[in-house]
Amino acid sequence: MDALKAIFNPDLWARVPFEFWALVFFVFGCMVGSFLNVCIHRMPLGMSIVSPPSHCPHCKYSIPWFLNVPLVTWLALRGKCKNCGTPISVRYFLVELLTGVAFLACWLHFGRGSAALALVYAIFLAGLIAATFIDFEHFIIPDEITFGGMVVGFIASFFLPSLHGETSLTGGMKQSLLGLGVGAGLIYGILRLGKLLFGKQRLALPTGTKIIFSETAVHLPDKDIPYEELFYRPSDVIALQACTVELVDRCYKDVLVRLSPKSLQIGDEKMNPEEVPHLEAVSAEIVLPREAMGLGDVKFMAAIGAFLGWQAVVFSLMVSSMIGACVGVALIVLRRREWSSRLPYGPYIALAAVIWMFAGQSILQRFFP
Repeated sequence: MDALKAIFNPDLWARVPFEFWALVFFVFGCMVGSFLNVCIHRMPLGMSIVSPPSHCPHCKYSIPWFLNVPLVTWLALRGKCKNCGTPISVRYFLVELLTGVAFLACWLHFGRGSAALALVYAIFLAGLIAATFIDFEHFIIPDEITFGGMVVGFIASFFLPSLHGETSLTGGMKQSLLGLGVGAGLIYGILRLGKLLFGKQRLALPTGTKIIFSETAVHLPDKDIPYEELFYRPSDVIALQACTVELVDRCYKDVLVRLSPKSLQIGDEKMNPEEVPHLEAVSAEIVLPREAMGLGDVKFMAAIGAFLGWQAVVFSLMVSSMIGACVGVALIVLRRREWSSRLPYGPYIALAAVIWMFAGQSILQRFFP
């Protein structure tokens, strides 16, 4: 503890110009952003973030250090692999830039008061950035980020109780645990209630309606629904009570059909859906999965609570709901309403947490003086 106090002694940091540390935070943030790109690509695939070293995902060319300079390399190579010329997603550049700007913002906002606080908040923002990009692409938030965030948030609160406006070590720990508990408990309660009330979309169909399940979508009389719009999580299930079911080699009558991403159940018989390329069912009703939140969001909010406290959890819940509503209205105005079902909720929570970090207390004092 004494060593940490010595390292982050304000007098020591003040000996170097404030602007110099601003540049250091930006450069360090860009370097962290380069590592986040590795996490964003590998974590959802269950790959190690350490081995093998950075390489082109197309030609497997191992990238040397001088071609792995954040921001500079992508611009110099015009977004292409040096070895095979395959385009490299602009996401790599954007993540590095965004992380650099996030670290810089933390220093500018918190650095004059506490360099340690600025650094912890910067690390917290790095986690939010990784979670946001992974959630956008894969509709999951890896446990390495959520559970890891809970642990790091608790440890940081122990060594830096000022994260929660406390001065004692025990005070910081208590606030972190309270935030973690409220984050997990509150969001889990909302998830279960939402699942109970809105987790299923029941569509009534004319008697004798033929429903076709192809390799890519559910085909209803008036529309086709791709599976990617229905199956966000392994627990999602399409269900219907069918009068008849026809496969390529067999038929069924008066059976319950349940289709999930990894299982197809027709009556008492279970099979692999990948082995059933075509299925036709006749039914007057179909139940489609619908879910606004998942357990990943519960754990994500718990991690936010561990860093920022229970007030931030409540604030993030309310503000993320308003952000989601605004996005939904904007998509309706732009006639892109179907996009709303493809957007995960995690990024809304992350944005709300960022608002709390930089302006939450000011907002509360303005509306609740």
